[in-house]
Amino acid sequence: MTDAATWGISSVPTEVTRTDAGVLKRETWEMPVEEDFLLAFLSDVFENHWQGIRFGPLIEGAAYEWKCPTAPEKISLFDAYLTVMFGSGGHFHLCIGENRGSETFPTPPELTARRKPSKAQMFRGYGRDGKPVTWGFEMWNGAGEPMISIFFPNPFIEDDDSLSETPDFTRLASWRAISKRWLAREPERIDEEGGGFGGGHD
Repeated sequence: MTDAATWGISSVPTEVTRTDAGVLKRETWEMPVEEDFLLAFLSDVFENHWQGIRFGPLIEGAAYEWKCPTAPEKISLFDAYLTVMFGSGGHFHLCIGENRGSETFPTPPELTARRKPSKAQMFRGYGRDGKPVTWGFEMWNGAGEPMISIFFPNPFIEDDDSLSETPDFTRLASWRAISKRWLAREPERIDEEGGGFGGGHD
C-alpha cells in the first residue's frame, strides 16, 4: 500500500500561517504532483471517504462544494485524466499528469504544461480563536489555476450542510485516516478543541 513513507512526505507542515497577533490561521502539507501519487491518493479519498466529503473548484467569486451521490462505480485513468464515475449520478474528469493526446491529435505542449498539476497540498484551517475548523486537500494546474478543493467531513457541519449545534468529532475519522496514511500523523487532540465557526473564520 502506498503511503507517506513510500513518497517521502513529511509529517511536519510545509507552511504555517499566523495572524498579526500570532494566532494560528492555516497549516499546509505539500504533496507530490506525480501522476502515480495523485491516482493513489485521490482513489483512496473517493473510494473510502466519499460519503462525507465535499469537492469542486474553489475560485475567486465562486465555490462549488458537491457531494458524491453514491460510491464511485469506477475510477479510471486515461491519457493523464482521472475519471470518477458515479453512474447515473454523473462523473468528473481531472488531469493528474501529462496529457499528450493521440498521434492524430496531439495535445500542444503549452496545453500539456497548463493542464498538468503544479501544486497539491493538504490543509488544516483555523478559526479566529486559533482552533481547527476545516480540513482538506487542494490542487492547482500549471497556470496556477485552482483544479479541485476537497473538504473532509467536518464536526461542525451536518450532512445537510447546516451548522451543528453540538460538534460531532467522530466526523474527524476521514481526516485522521487520510492524514495518518498520507502524512504519517497520529490523531491530534487539537482537532477536538475548537468550538466551530462561532469563533469566526477568515
